Amino acid sequence: MVDVILGLQWGDEGKGKIADYLTPQYDIVARFQGGPNAGHSLEFEGKKFVLNTIPSGIFHKSTLNLIGNGVVIDPVRLKEEIARIAAECPDYADRLLISLKAHIILPTHRILDAASENAKGENKIGSTLRGIGPTYRDKTGRAGIRVGDLLATDFKEKYEQTKNAHLKQIHFLEFSDFDLAAEEIKFFEAVDFLKTHKLINSEYFINKAITDGKKILAEGAQGSMLDIEFGTYPYVTSSVTLAGGVCSGLGIAPKHIGKVYGIFKAYCTRVGSGPFPTELENEIGEDLRRIGNEFGATTGRRRRCGWLDMVALRYTCMLNGVDELIMMKSDVMNAMPQIEAAVAYKVDGVETDEVPANLCTSDVAPIYKQFDGWAEDLPHDLGYDALNANFKSYVSFIEQSLNTPVKVISLGPERHKTIMR
Repeated sequence: MVDVILGLQWGDEGKGKIADYLTPQYDIVARFQGGPNAGHSLEFEGKKFVLNTIPSGIFHKSTLNLIGNGVVIDPVRLKEEIARIAAECPDYADRLLISLKAHIILPTHRILDAASENAKGENKIGSTLRGIGPTYRDKTGRAGIRVGDLLATDFKEKYEQTKNAHLKQIHFLEFSDFDLAAEEIKFFEAVDFLKTHKLINSEYFINKAITDGKKILAEGAQGSMLDIEFGTYPYVTSSVTLAGGVCSGLGIAPKHIGKVYGIFKAYCTRVGSGPFPTELENEIGEDLRRIGNEFGATTGRRRRCGWLDMVALRYTCMLNGVDELIMMKSDVMNAMPQIEAAVAYKVDGVETDEVPANLCTSDVAPIYKQFDGWAEDLPHDLGYDALNANFKSYVSFIEQSLNTPVKVISLGPERHKTIMR
């Protein structure tokens, strides 16, 4: 069976830490969507690593790691990422597998991304400018270049054809702030480096692993509220971030999906533009950002912060069929005398417990429930029963509201600061 770990909010929930924490239970960790716009932070033994494309199981010596067909790969950034982990994982190449069907981010994809955002002016989506959206557009437009194409004799011809099509679009958008020649030198060097790795028919590999009884963890990127279908469109990412995306992103049948782990922060954050009903544009929001170090692991961008949104959380639990919840960063609120959580919305003056079809155009006011804070540090090494009563009441409220158990509680970025219930 294939278990799934994914974020239930707007991303940055802490998927990397938990995937790394759970990895010893699995034979294979597989990324099924997204690209180098992801920033999965892992901390252990006094070291910190940020993974963008490589699955978070790479630091466990007995685990294989697959970059699936649903992922988009920037060879330059992947090469840089490998350089960052090579000292810690000298054997990484033996345990890193890359799908021949994964799509490649070209230098002109990134330039086109920047040109498109620049043309939007004040209506920017909040792209990470990593070329993710243009690459997925070429994929669905049947004009993309895949990992397997890098091995073909006509690769350069395909590259030039795609590049020229992109340059026409960039010229139309009147964007000139780039040096393509310099970018191409790095790109082709990285392509040669990528070709030295294990490039495989990943759908056959993953299905054989299932048949052989291997335990597989599918690792998502971004968050459920950024899903291309059900997120806060158009302020979303370009891929399916929900559990359903595992099937197309790895090439497996729905019957092989096992347990779904849903990760959420004890509060909410969002990067970039788009609706955020519980956002706190005040001192409390600043405190959450400062104490929680809420800045993008990949981009360094400042995250918007707000109270926990139970309406959105119920929605994403429903969409993903979440079996177990994983609660992150409760320790960020240790000093707060009171905390709040949105239990319903007032949408255009009418109370509802549903996310409106278009959160971007609806007049949404959250309805809050208030809780006494725990006002003390939460110990990570004494077990759940030893935790503050007010904190446990908050956890119970979440479990009852979502009808789903909170099985893991993270109380710090380090691997060991985790309570398994």
